[in-house]
Amino acid sequence: MPEERFVTPVNLPGEDPMEHILRPTILKEFIGQARLKDNLGLYIEAARKRHEALDHVLLSGAPGLGKTTLARIIANELGAEFHQTSGPALQRAGDLVGLLSRLNEFDILFIDEIHRLNPTLEEYLYTAMEDYMVDVVIDQGPAARSIRLTLKPFTLIGATTREGLLGPPFRGRFGIPEKLDYYPVGELKEIALRSAGILEARIEDEAAGEIAKRSRGTPRLVNRILRRVRDVATVQGTDSIDLEVARDGLKRLGIDEMGLDALDRRILGVLTADPDHPVGIKTIAAMVGEEERTIEEVYEPYLLQQGLLLKTARGRIPTPMAYLAAGKQPPDCTPGLFAPEQ
Repeated sequence: MPEERFVTPVNLPGEDPMEHILRPTILKEFIGQARLKDNLGLYIEAARKRHEALDHVLLSGAPGLGKTTLARIIANELGAEFHQTSGPALQRAGDLVGLLSRLNEFDILFIDEIHRLNPTLEEYLYTAMEDYMVDVVIDQGPAARSIRLTLKPFTLIGATTREGLLGPPFRGRFGIPEKLDYYPVGELKEIALRSAGILEARIEDEAAGEIAKRSRGTPRLVNRILRRVRDVATVQGTDSIDLEVARDGLKRLGIDEMGLDALDRRILGVLTADPDHPVGIKTIAAMVGEEERTIEEVYEPYLLQQGLLLKTARGRIPTPMAYLAAGKQPPDCTPGLFAPEQ
């Protein structure tokens, strides 16, 4: 079984209630993603003034960057009811039709992991998104007939970590496609300070900056690390979280100065084991005991962002920085990158 990682950007079991407390509820409280936030504010205000449903929204980006939070904020800003489901949870057309038929005017339907939606259900959503109608087939065989249901105007918000897996006709029906990027350290520090205030935990600027630096560009990890560092401060009996307490907590969690944990270092160990050959995703997954999709969606994006590996047609290649992060001496040049095909 794959090990459960503390630095995974996806939700851990039992984490939702605490995340809900720390989530901002309006755009003004949301830190970072300035261009996206400004655009959404404009679109929301325009929809309110015209008294019509907001265009359908597609939020893409790595896990833990705030897609679900933004979806809830949009509903709050519009004063609309929020309905949440996920792509894997919708298995049959009846599930989707039942959900759509219960929506009131201008409600928000949020589908997480929308790229995992059954392609047949994507087609059901075409007319629902464009014309607020859906065709339902009743009976089977020669007696089969179709009934068209009229829906109330609504807004579909989809969240995805892999936008390219959505069919082009489906993707094209989202009038507001927005991508969330990893957060710079300064914005993560602001998030740490805000969350500490909500948790009624005193924290020094240097400590907040240290947590931000090791949070892999992800707000969810800032909040998760902050809660564990707060535990260290509580047990040590200190009045506030200072730099020493923060570093102690991060060391206990096994998170190094680059935000890497033991599994990241194992991946880098596999990549740097043989400098003469790129490594395929299947090999990496087998060596570290994880699924290929999880490696590609969850682990690799941060390693790529940090410049620790390169993806080529022949496999993954470590950069000189990867050797240093793995505690090895980098070769004079990275073999294999420009080597001719064998």
